[in-house]
Amino acid sequence: MTDLAGLGALEVAAAVRAGELTATEVTLDALRRAEERGPQVGAFAFLAPERALAEAGRLDSRLARGEARDAALLGVPCPIKDLSPVAGVGFEAGSAVLRGNIAAQDDALVGWLAAAGTVMLGKTTVPEFGLPCYTEPETAAPARTPWDLSRSAGGSSGGAAAAVAAGIVPLAHGSDAGGSLRIPASACGLVGLKASRGRISSGLLREPGPGLGTDGVLSRTVRDTAVALDVLAGPRRGDTYHAPAPAGGFLAACEDRIQGLRVGVLTTPVIAAAAVHPACLAAVRHAAELLGHLGHHVDEAPVPFAASRWEAFAVLWRVGALQVPLPPGAEAGLRPLTRWLREAGRQASALEYATALAEVQRVTRDVALAWDDYDLILTPTLAQPPALLGSLRNDDDPAADFEAQTRFTPWTSVYNLSGRPAIQLPLHTAEVDGTLLPIGIMLGGRFGAEELLLSVAAALEEATGGWAPPLTKW
Repeated sequence: MTDLAGLGALEVAAAVRAGELTATEVTLDALRRAEERGPQVGAFAFLAPERALAEAGRLDSRLARGEARDAALLGVPCPIKDLSPVAGVGFEAGSAVLRGNIAAQDDALVGWLAAAGTVMLGKTTVPEFGLPCYTEPETAAPARTPWDLSRSAGGSSGGAAAAVAAGIVPLAHGSDAGGSLRIPASACGLVGLKASRGRISSGLLREPGPGLGTDGVLSRTVRDTAVALDVLAGPRRGDTYHAPAPAGGFLAACEDRIQGLRVGVLTTPVIAAAAVHPACLAAVRHAAELLGHLGHHVDEAPVPFAASRWEAFAVLWRVGALQVPLPPGAEAGLRPLTRWLREAGRQASALEYATALAEVQRVTRDVALAWDDYDLILTPTLAQPPALLGSLRNDDDPAADFEAQTRFTPWTSVYNLSGRPAIQLPLHTAEVDGTLLPIGIMLGGRFGAEELLLSVAAALEEATGGWAPPLTKW
């Protein structure tokens, strides 16, 4: 069978729709790569070959009856991040205290993706409960960027990013509450979009809480990310809130060519004092030049709020860690960072939590006041190249671990606080310590501006001739 590793999600769907491939052939090929490459990059917590082949077989039967041809992601293998349950499949959330746990039902997004024609290949690795920005779980091997196996794939959607970058699948589900799609996308040379607050429903099993997080995907192309957003976006019954409907489809927006936008550039870290690597600054300069060539106006943008105000995010993060349901007596089995976060959550009073929620609303307003005169904001995605495995983790000093993560990611969580959309793009590479590594840039927009972000991102992708992870290594 031809190796399908280089095909994107839309290409796979088109080939299945045209009868050039069957969903079963695509699934078998992806499972083969998952078994061969997955352990090398720490991509999977669990594979589900029986479920995947059964789903693929049902798709092929429907196609034989003339059904399902309009499914946007027909036959596309798409694993689910192991923070979301899939019925009958392991659900450990990267934690030793949940070892052996099996999910009883599907998260709603599993059904939404299946309705679009995807095949659920397995569960991708995550750090314990998705809390750190690196993926070094207690239950599996660490997720590594295929560009350099000594370096982390980022987190918390690290396994998902590793699976896509290694050419195992063209698309993988992920989620982002502080940068967890964009961080691994940068570390692995992928596209990662954090959607506007309320753009994608949290479904019936989860509550939106303070509104920091959203689901999404990791992909190798802007259009694959856009079609996945078309699949996932939209209000569902009982949602607390939702983003305004787009004027057209997100995939259709990739064909628009817009000029004359005002782009604000910010390379000063926002949430923490952090050294910014020269390669990350060079990536922003390169992106600014490209945007200028595309007819946009590039200016400096201000820091939207003082770093001290980010403490509101930290309070919500700690209380969120405390809200994770655990089996009785499991606290001692958690990794040190998780225990530290949960204890800090216990120390937060009701007034402190309410004040933090109010501060998030004030920060949302102040980000709009600072940035709404710009159509887009350009920053580095990360302050440093992909981190060496273990270099951020500090089990002896969890507070230092947490601080190191903020210095590594001093821009991403601004968009989780403010609810605005942001997209990571792999526009740049740099040689670091003798190895070529991906260096991402991030474009952010006003609330609800995903169509604009995707249009500009597609134009940048076209201007650079596209980008590809190092599939030749395999």
